[in-house]
Amino acid sequence: MFDKKLKIWHNNEIKELKDASTSLLTHSLHYGSSVFEGIRAYETKKGTGIFKLKEHIDRLFYSASVLKMKIPYTKEELCNACIKVVKENNFKSCYLRPIIFFGGEFLGVNPKKCSVNVAIIAWKWGKYIDCEPRVKISKIRRISEQSLVADAKVSGHYINSILAINDIEEQGFDEALLLDHDGMIAEGPAENIFFIKNKELHTPKLGKILAGITRGSIITIAKEFGYEVIERDIKPEELNDFDSAFFTGTAAEFTHIKSIDEISFDTSLGKDLKEKFLKIIEGKYEEYNSWLTYCN
Repeated sequence: MFDKKLKIWHNNEIKELKDASTSLLTHSLHYGSSVFEGIRAYETKKGTGIFKLKEHIDRLFYSASVLKMKIPYTKEELCNACIKVVKENNFKSCYLRPIIFFGGEFLGVNPKKCSVNVAIIAWKWGKYIDCEPRVKISKIRRISEQSLVADAKVSGHYINSILAINDIEEQGFDEALLLDHDGMIAEGPAENIFFIKNKELHTPKLGKILAGITRGSIITIAKEFGYEVIERDIKPEELNDFDSAFFTGTAAEFTHIKSIDEISFDTSLGKDLKEKFLKIIEGKYEEYNSWLTYCN
């Protein structure tokens, strides 16, 4: 999947992927104590535009603060490093993965004696979900905000997602849907979820889910189209009340859902939102230029 000559940014140096190395004693490898972001860059008429770069880096710093990581770079430096990686690889469009991890100087559970390392990798990545998925509610519950900081992108949290994916794939479905510890609909393994009913857009409220940057963007667009956006607890037994459903996320972008369990949805609804979102990330709306950071 990855070209070994891919240019990456690693602790303030541009190097080829084959020249980047990390010790097997790295704390984050053993304990899941790293944080990361997923960011997409798109080809536009004005050049390559990184979608909501500042917001992603802000969230990266928030996630790092949860683990008390002292990042040795400023937000501006990491924004510039993302731009540099895109340009070094001559990518017109790509997926960016900034990751911050503890070093291997000490291997107790508490990483306070470990160095903090930063890397940014970029690669060409097409559709994360290449169909209108058949979704299954997993028996695996979403991590609880009472046990972990559920809205931080900590690498170790995604074991939760892996378990849910394994669960539903064994049953022949395309993607999972997780409930929270109270039995309310939470999110997919790597996506936020929305439901359409008439001119209402329903989505789980923040606190127990990831505060998705694409999620927030879709809410903004929906309000412009006259949708009433309702953020609330949603019970699984309410699924029959909705006309349409879709996932959002950096990787998933905007993906209509064909069905959840045995309940089918109209995948033609919400196309107004999807089409405008896709035009925005392609740089076709001048008024949304602030959502893109150009790499020229």
